[in-house]
Amino acid sequence: MKKLIVLLLLGLYLVGYNTPAHSQTLNEADTELCDTLKYALINTLREPIDKAIAEIYQDDKNAPEGLTWASYDTEILKIKQMNGVGGAYAITLKVLPYYRAHNTYGEDIVIVSSNGELIEYKHLKTFPIVEFN
Repeated sequence: MKKLIVLLLLGLYLVGYNTPAHSQTLNEADTELCDTLKYALINTLREPIDKAIAEIYQDDKNAPEGLTWASYDTEILKIKQMNGVGGAYAITLKVLPYYRAHNTYGEDIVIVSSNGELIEYKHLKTFPIVEFN
């Protein structure tokens, strides 16, 4: 009986005097953590988004040269689990390709997987080219 009481007291002592560990996430960016994570995610998907933009505008004879896009202009519309918790995710993005000094040329929906594969894309709108003299 004494051994049981000693073990119980020892167990309470070890559990009761447990020092908590506190940690803080360091954000060394110029944006809030949520925005930083969003931009980081979008930038990791740059390759499949570039591929989608190239495929969408490859047959557009009016598409300006040097068409590109910016992560800060890209909006995450939806993140969907594909294979359950911890599996791959399908990320739906609204991308605004631009030319020259950020003149928007189009609006597109691009769906990519979290492992960097292009799943699907859809062209929504083309804007007229603006010429400056």
